[in-house]
Amino acid sequence: MTWMRWAPAVERALYDPVGGFYRRPEGPAGHFRTSVHASPGFARAVGRLLLEVDEALGRPEELALVDVGAGRGELLTGVLAGLPGEVLARLRPYGVEIAPRPAGLPSTALWTDAPPRGVTGLLFANEWLDNVPLDVGEVDEEGVLRYREVDTATGDQRLGEPVSAADAAWAERWWPVGGPGDVVEFGGPRDAAWARAVAGLERGLAVAVDYGHTAGRRPPYGTYAGFRDGREVAPVPDGSCDVTAHVALDAVAVPGLHSLWTTQREALRALGVSGGRPPLTLASTDPAAYLRALAEAGEGAELTDSGGLGGFGWLVQAVRMPVPPSLENLPGWQTLGP
Repeated sequence: MTWMRWAPAVERALYDPVGGFYRRPEGPAGHFRTSVHASPGFARAVGRLLLEVDEALGRPEELALVDVGAGRGELLTGVLAGLPGEVLARLRPYGVEIAPRPAGLPSTALWTDAPPRGVTGLLFANEWLDNVPLDVGEVDEEGVLRYREVDTATGDQRLGEPVSAADAAWAERWWPVGGPGDVVEFGGPRDAAWARAVAGLERGLAVAVDYGHTAGRRPPYGTYAGFRDGREVAPVPDGSCDVTAHVALDAVAVPGLHSLWTTQREALRALGVSGGRPPLTLASTDPAAYLRALAEAGEGAELTDSGGLGGFGWLVQAVRMPVPPSLENLPGWQTLGP
């Protein structure tokens, strides 16, 4: 039996060089389904967003596409497959991932374990922040906020020492707790990770996509969950499953930037993804095209289903650039204070 706080336990379970879940050869697709795996329409939508970013930036001499948490390169490969030659000639794609470079990735793509610095373009992080390990706190019977500890072999939990001043301050600002039994997931490490990634943009758009929450809608009991072989399982941090927690998207946002919180449903619809069925007249005039359009409609419906993938949150932040046209009319844009 090994008791640890949640952050170091999850760090070891997911990223340890020997036995870490994200080091395994099958990759994330072997255990859970993301938007990238659900439909090539997701990559096409990201590609459309990249083209709008390119236009808004004035078509720079070198355009970056930074895929943070790149898995096995599925999103990069899908986006590159749909870009026009003129853009590909200027594009510098980056896959940011701790796993080894996957076979079949386009030769132009750079594979790195940290976001690049000084680039101009689109930084896109799909289901990355939910895997940045966090500590968990709970208020004890005396009203003291203490760290939860987890048994890395069984997933059992107990209360440990009182939380640090820094975590207490983060909770007071972003996730206030009240009486005994109240739970908080301390988001400081995620805030720092996102800030470092966004700081790498000289100019561009940064997008984080994840299950998330904002002030007033914090989950009362915490959100750590596990996934293995396509099924949700207990979040035991032993390296046998993915361990993930939802993201406090308002806390993550980098201050001083023009920012938007929206849903994947709204963002993808703005980028042209629709779950609408094609007209039946197409079935008689071009049956093959009708079947293709019908399949795309089914995939679009899955991507934008508000009870599933469409319920993901999108945090969009513009760094020294105008907002892309497809997103500028979405409600909720604001400039955050310093």
